[in-house]
Amino acid sequence: MLLEPEELEHELLVMTDRYTDELFALPSSLATTVAFPASRLVVDPERFADDKDEPMARKGMGVVYTRTASGQPLRRPPSADERQRLLTRFYDPHHAALTTAVEAALAAHGTCLLIDGHSFPAHPLAYEDDQAADRPDICIGTDRSHTPGGLRDLAVRAFQELGWRVAVDRPFSGALVPLRFYQTDLRVQALMVEVNRGLYMDELSGARLPRFDEVRERIARALRAVARGTIQGARA
Repeated sequence: MLLEPEELEHELLVMTDRYTDELFALPSSLATTVAFPASRLVVDPERFADDKDEPMARKGMGVVYTRTASGQPLRRPPSADERQRLLTRFYDPHHAALTTAVEAALAAHGTCLLIDGHSFPAHPLAYEDDQAADRPDICIGTDRSHTPGGLRDLAVRAFQELGWRVAVDRPFSGALVPLRFYQTDLRVQALMVEVNRGLYMDELSGARLPRFDEVRERIARALRAVARGTIQGARA
């Protein structure tokens, strides 16, 4: 890393999906949680492993970031060996665990709903394509193959009924599906759910806001509603 300690602390603050492990926590009886164990400044598990396939690589934000949110150098470009060591240590085990979880759901239920949980800053960062100031409270990301229209609408409605402003595929788009199933097994359905950080944290300090627990409970209610609707749809 090329940043001074205080610069790195700031970069972690603006780029970390802070507290999403808590915000998206559901009981094991309802969902299997697969959480990435390291910062995206080390490896980003949401990117394609090959930079030739990853659009964000042109901004220095492929699977191994070399640029900060403001476009400044973050680290020296890793050698091929360094890059592979990072993927072997972090990226590959995460995707293997995700694939195993999806396989288990398909074996048990014949279907799988994958919810890709994230957060986004209340104000656009310099690297973001969407610079519109009117950011929603909740962003629902979709995949053309793995997000049926009914599932998208169910998720939008679940969050709107809690009083939140919801947008589809903005400011971010897409939904993660393991490559083993991508565009080949449509029993795997996927949603990305992004939560505006201004709802639950002080973005200058990273501290939880007093309403943190309320926001967490409301997200859990919405996710349960989406899960119930998906199960009912699968049985219909």
